[in-house]
Amino acid sequence: MVSTAELNRLRWNCRRGLLELDLVLARFLERHYAALGPAGRAAFGELLEMPDNELWDLILGKLDSHNTSWKTILGLINEP
Repeated sequence: MVSTAELNRLRWNCRRGLLELDLVLARFLERHYAALGPAGRAAFGELLEMPDNELWDLILGKLDSHNTSWKTILGLINEP
């Protein structure tokens, strides 16, 4: 179970300089975050530490991630 404090902190961290990132990260948080295990949550936290443009390029597939945990999260982010 995800605590309210953790969700609030993550919502704040999902607010980015790019509106597109705000939207896709907030949607991921609401749809998938609670179902993630510790490794998935850690991977999402690592992605949130990335600069906006690099993260956006990963989400769009312009950059290839060799990190399998990140690929799983990116796949969930890109679900319709």
